[in-house]
Amino acid sequence: MKTIGLQDQDYICDISAPCFQMLSQQELEIVRESKTQVLFRRGDSLTKQGAFASYILFVINGLCRQYIEGYDGKSYNLRVIQPGEFVGLSQVFTKNIYSYSTVALTSCQAFLVEKEVISRVIKSNGEFGLNIIKRYCEVNSNLFAKLSTVLYKQMNGRIAESLLYLDSLKPSHPDIFHLLSRKDIAEFAGVSTESAVKLLKNFEKDGLISLNEKDIVILKRDALAEISLKG
Repeated sequence: MKTIGLQDQDYICDISAPCFQMLSQQELEIVRESKTQVLFRRGDSLTKQGAFASYILFVINGLCRQYIEGYDGKSYNLRVIQPGEFVGLSQVFTKNIYSYSTVALTSCQAFLVEKEVISRVIKSNGEFGLNIIKRYCEVNSNLFAKLSTVLYKQMNGRIAESLLYLDSLKPSHPDIFHLLSRKDIAEFAGVSTESAVKLLKNFEKDGLISLNEKDIVILKRDALAEISLKG
């Protein structure tokens, strides 16, 4: 992790994301004064599950992997965080520790903004607050969907759903599968690495996907979606 200062070439001088355009000039100044721009290199941790949360992050560019760490050394991947998304947003409303870990899949830049400042701006600006609440609810909805998948779907349904989700990121991030190991894909589905590798080979044998080294190409999307649906 590297803090980016005014003199650095990569410094981004203004907050240009659409959600921040809802703020008044005074509110923007409050956010500017409380933010720190940081560069995370691939593999760096943005948040650590259980660590004290004094700030939230706004991802400017790059990709991150959000996951839950289990007590038995296993992890479960929740989602890929893309540019324009917040990390640690739930900590504005709930407890003061991060509920999950986040690691950079690529080099990425983020604004670290003091949590209390975001809370103040939410209270003073209803439109901004509504936008934040919508984002928070979307994340919660996705978490419930992931929970349903783990509880009710068999392994082939979980892998199919994970492949479809990751493939949906390809238009914006064509190299998404190159950034993930087979272990990462397994942890999106909540299965062992060995099971994930076996199921991927079975899907390829059935003509559903094509495995080209680390890349995965979906050949029969409807059939894969049917497996994901029925689990």
